[in-house]
Amino acid sequence: MVTLEFTADAAEFLAAAGDHLAADPVLNTVVTANAHKPRTWPDGGPPAHFWWLVARDTSGAVVGAGMRTAPMAPHPLYLLPMPADAAVELARALHARGEETLGVNGSLPASQVCAAELARLTGGRAEVLIHTRLHVLGELVPPRPAPGRLTPVPASAVDLVVEWVTAFMGDADEQAGRPRGTGMHAMPDRQELLRRIDDGLLWFWLDGTGRPVSLVGATAPTYGVVRIAPVYTPPDQRGHGWASNAVAEVSRHLQSTGDRVCLFTDQANPTSNKIYAALGYRPVVDMANFGITGVVRS
Repeated sequence: MVTLEFTADAAEFLAAAGDHLAADPVLNTVVTANAHKPRTWPDGGPPAHFWWLVARDTSGAVVGAGMRTAPMAPHPLYLLPMPADAAVELARALHARGEETLGVNGSLPASQVCAAELARLTGGRAEVLIHTRLHVLGELVPPRPAPGRLTPVPASAVDLVVEWVTAFMGDADEQAGRPRGTGMHAMPDRQELLRRIDDGLLWFWLDGTGRPVSLVGATAPTYGVVRIAPVYTPPDQRGHGWASNAVAEVSRHLQSTGDRVCLFTDQANPTSNKIYAALGYRPVVDMANFGITGVVRS
């Protein structure tokens, strides 16, 4: 038996689950980064679908965690490892309170179990949209040098960053052989990008003429871990080594602070997986994004 605790308060969530999250900060990086992210809400507060989850066993120990914080429809869940019965109970709890759930992302098998139960309850089908893989950097292997240099993104370039992050989402689907939009990526938040620029967490690679040709971002450190995202090079600038050099320089900088560095790849994108492996990133765990289709609505 498990107990599920929901809260819209990140501080309350971290107070309950912080030790659990810190025990494996690489695996838990997406949830911890989101829980530490500054947020502001209009007068009405967070939307109804916004919450953090702690799963406890009969002794009261935390045995799993998750969140539903995605701003874009269908607002998929993101689950960390938890017992199968917790994943099933979560699906049933959401269904019982009428919270439509058409996407489940995160750790296997929890995400798969939850998606399957949601599909059963709604008469739909659970389908894998993306197979992802989490990697952590071991010893950095410098790539072949490319002309240019890394530089922090200035606030004056936020419009270009928004344009590139928007393009990144569709391009990532196409590079993996999927229709654009399949991955249900969140649209870029201009204010969030400005915060990351102010915090020095977005960089351009400038070519020999000083023109931006690639973008690399990172999350703020949580529990000694930082995650690189996004990485984007416009199509007409690919094949020159810009991204490899930019990621290598950012990785070197982040490692120099004593933090562990990780990143996700789409398993269907052989180019990015090859690039990061060559730089010294090693796979940690496979995850998946599920969509629930064919739901029968009464």
